[in-house]
Formats: sequence, structure tokens, C-alpha cells
Amino acid sequence: MNQFQSSSLYIGDIDPDVTEANLFEIFNAVGPVASIRVCRDLITRRSLGYAYVNFHNVQDAERAIEDKNNSLIKDRPCRIMWTQRDPSLRKSGKGNIFIKNLDNSIDHKTLSDTFAQFGQILSCKIELDDKAGSKGYGYIQFATQDAAEKSIATVNGMMLSGKKVFVGPFVTKKERMVANSSKKFTNIFVKNLPENVETKKLKEMFAPFGAISSAAIAGVEAGASKGFGFINYESPDAAQAAVDAMNNKEVEGKVLFVGRAQKRQERDTELRHKFEQMKLEQMTKYQGINLYIKNLDDDIDEDKLRAVFDQFGTITSCKVMADGKGSKGFGFVCFSSPEEATKAVTEMNGKIVGNKPLYVGLAQRKDARKAQLEAQFAQRKQLQRLPATPIYGGAPPMFYPHPGQPNFVYPPQMMAQRGGRFPPQGFQGGQPGGAPGQNYQVVMNNVGGGGRGANVKNGGRGGAPSNSRRGMQKQTPASAPQQPQGVPQFTMEGLSALPIADQKHFLGERLYPLIAKDQPELAGKITGMILDSSYPDEMVHLINTPSALTDKIDEAIKVLREHESQQ
Repeated sequence: MNQFQSSSLYIGDIDPDVTEANLFEIFNAVGPVASIRVCRDLITRRSLGYAYVNFHNVQDAERAIEDKNNSLIKDRPCRIMWTQRDPSLRKSGKGNIFIKNLDNSIDHKTLSDTFAQFGQILSCKIELDDKAGSKGYGYIQFATQDAAEKSIATVNGMMLSGKKVFVGPFVTKKERMVANSSKKFTNIFVKNLPENVETKKLKEMFAPFGAISSAAIAGVEAGASKGFGFINYESPDAAQAAVDAMNNKEVEGKVLFVGRAQKRQERDTELRHKFEQMKLEQMTKYQGINLYIKNLDDDIDEDKLRAVFDQFGTITSCKVMADGKGSKGFGFVCFSSPEEATKAVTEMNGKIVGNKPLYVGLAQRKDARKAQLEAQFAQRKQLQRLPATPIYGGAPPMFYPHPGQPNFVYPPQMMAQRGGRFPPQGFQGGQPGGAPGQNYQVVMNNVGGGGRGANVKNGGRGGAPSNSRRGMQKQTPASAPQQPQGVPQFTMEGLSALPIADQKHFLGERLYPLIAKDQPELAGKITGMILDSSYPDEMVHLINTPSALTDKIDEAIKVLREHESQQ
């Protein structure tokens, strides 16, 4: 009988393309299913390879484990176990064993059947490679620790399918690393050796610390030393003494590295951990003081860039990124304090240096920037699924047309807040200085069957239209404002003349037609992404600089394509 008193099952090792509908078809044949959830990444919405199936009663869940465990779902064997909601029990390692040196012919079911004689199995898994082949090791979790210990005592060292297997308690990777770093060793690794050091001389160098059972230098057989080798002592104390005395010692102008010999996997794990620590330390060290500057003139080098920003404080490093053809148009400036960096961003962002306005902001790691854009895109996708109803008590939302719908739709509440008139006074066709509302069509706010809202061109105020209904709100599409010919570049001063609540909407209207020229089908999505991820001064720069806008469009398209390919 199920000891967990639950009708919820964990379904693991499923193909990323498996959906809730696929699982419902499989498990509803066993018994009535209450709910199914495939767990997905919050940003990319890609399947994480496991799901939960909830039945209405425990008996159906038990039958599903018996009938469907290790069965194929889209040509991949699934792993079914009871959902364990207590994290302390999942992480305790109680009843877990590790099996290695398994023959490739042994699959999940064979392994489970072999160990079922020792007690109830909660989970049985063989690690698979990219081609769904066995890696030769696996894990089993029993319901009790006694069953696990009995299986270890009985099966460890036995022959299974012609191979002698090892069975022992499961040890986490963290525990293994701690154990390996503290355990005694006899084999040491020596690198950065001078080229003239042969095996005989290597033995002579390390003989004072104890009896050596073997020594070798890599590459000697091929006629040239690779500069590293191994020495195996007869006692762990001698090996430890050699490491303590010879590590970082200079020999013929080269500083030796001497340490415990490690397997490649262990060494890679340790190096990866150190690298991640270094990246974290670098992020912490330079957080808030390292600036990213782009849109640099081609003739600005590091000396000129330093001279531009030197007025704001002490610069610890300055770099202009370049390739074989010259400057790439962007660089980095690092200050000694966050206050200096903040002052530089405030005063230099949008300022013209040479012939171009600079973009200055805090530097971000590429993966952090990518994650931010993906999160913003996913948020927009989620919002697009919601009904376009008025939202009160906050900033009004902006609506962009879907592919094939070139007109703008203004939210009704935005019109109501302005008394049925848009845009604010001082604008003509999207440019400052025109007559109020010229070249715009007003969206009506028909609450209660009447109100303000005829086309401003046709008389301003008027009664309810013929198709209005009480209690309903209707959105009327209006043509996107066109930029008049010969208009000078738009500036931050012009944007600042607008009310804050109108600035982002106006920027969206200016960006959309520019983006739609190159990407008519994706213009709405890309415009929204830029509005969500850019500062106003950067968007002003994009409006005035076609090359910068093209780069931004390419960046947004790349994020969209990666998101689509993952889904």
C-alpha cells in the first residue's frame, strides 16, 4: 500500500516535446486524472524533462506505477515514482544506493527487477548519454535504509550480464569533493618542468622525500618532453611532503606546480568551480563602477576616452574594443567608486562627443543582458494573452498591432484621462509645435452609452456613435502618425517637454514606423522589446541614428529567434 497517502506521481526522464495532452492520453487510460503539469523554464517555457500527474484516488496511481513505469513515451523510457513533498526526505539520501560498471544491455526495468527482491523501490534510474545509451551507472532509492544496506551486502561484487558491478551508498558530488580533497594520496602531478628534465633527473629531484615506486614524464617516448609528469610514492606522507616542499619552487628559471594527481573529471569540476568563483568575485568587485559606452566615433581611442571621462573621478581601467579593422565603436570605463560612475552616467549619457551622442550605462554580463531581454519578451507574450481591458490606478498600457494590422489602437482609458483628446497640445503629426490633435484620430470612451469622443478634425465633441452599447468600451484604430519631411533630429529637450506619462508612448509611435520599414511583421514585438529594455535617451538616439536602430533590431530578432527555437 502506498505509504505516502497521496495520488500524485512524479514522471521523470520525459522527452522535451511531451505535452500535457500526451500525458493525459496515456495516464487517463489507467484511471481518471485530476490534473497534469509539465514543469517548464520560467523564461523560455521549455520543458524541464519532468511532470506531475494527479489521480483522483490512490489505487489508480498505484496501478499507473505498475503498468507505466519504464514504458516508452515518444521512444524514451519514463521514470515514475511517488511525489515526495517533504524536501528533507528527498535530500537526506536515506535508502539511496549507487551502482556502476553496468553492462549496456541493462535498462531501467532490468535494474529495477534485479533489486526489487530487497524491498520497495521508490526510484530507479540509469544515466543515459545524448543518444539514449547507458553510461554504465545508475541509482536506486529504496523506501527503507535496511533494504538499501541489504542490497549493498548482497549484490556488491557480483556478476551482472558478464560484468562485476560495484554497489555502495550514494554520495553527493559535494561530499565526494570534500572527501577527495582531504583523503591521503601517493600519486603527485608535476608541471612546468624545464625541457631538459628527464625521468632520471625527476626522480633525483623528488627522491629526498621518500621511496618512489614509479615516475614518468609525458611525451618522452615521442622524443620531446611535454613539460609535466607523475611521481608515485610508496607512502602518503612522502607524497604530502613532496607537495609541501616543491610546489611553487623555482627550477632553472621555471616555477613548478606540484599537487595531488587528479582524474580529468575531478580536475575539470574543480577548475569550473574556481572559474565560477572568479566570475562571481569580478561581478561583485566591479558592480556599480564599470560603465559600458557605445556609439563611439571611429577616431576615439583609449587615451581620448579616458580624457573624456577623467573629470568624474579616478579611472582604474579604460578599454576601447577593436578588431583588425579598427574600433568596434564601444568600450568600457571603470571608476574607483559607485558615486563617480553614477555621476559619469548622469552627465555623459546622450552627450555628443565628436559627431555622435554617447550611450553610457552600467556594464552587464552578456548572459545577464540576454536573460533580461528574454524575461521582458516572455512577459510581453504573457500580457498579449490577457484581454485588453482598462487598467486603473497605474500607467496606461500601450498596444501595438499584430502582423498585417498596420494601425495603432489607443487604450480608451488613455483618452478618458485626457478628456478625449490626444496627443497633448503642442504636437502635430507626432512632432512638437503643431495644432492640438492634428492628424490624430480620437478613441472614444463609450461608458454608459455616451460621452466625449468624435474625431477632433470633425468637430471635437459629439454624442455616442450608432454602434455603441451601454457598459461597453470600444477601441477605434487610428493611422500611425507620419513624420513630416525635413524635420530636424528629435532631441532629449523635445522629449522632456512632454508629460512623463506621454513620453514612452510617443517614443513608441516614433520607433514603430521606422522599425516597420525593415521588419513589418515583427515591428510590434520589437518596438515593445525596445521600450521595455531601453532608457529614453537611448531610444532618442535610435530614432536619430539608423545604423544604431538596425543593430538594436538585429539584437531583438536574435532573442526572438532563440526563444522560438527553444519552444
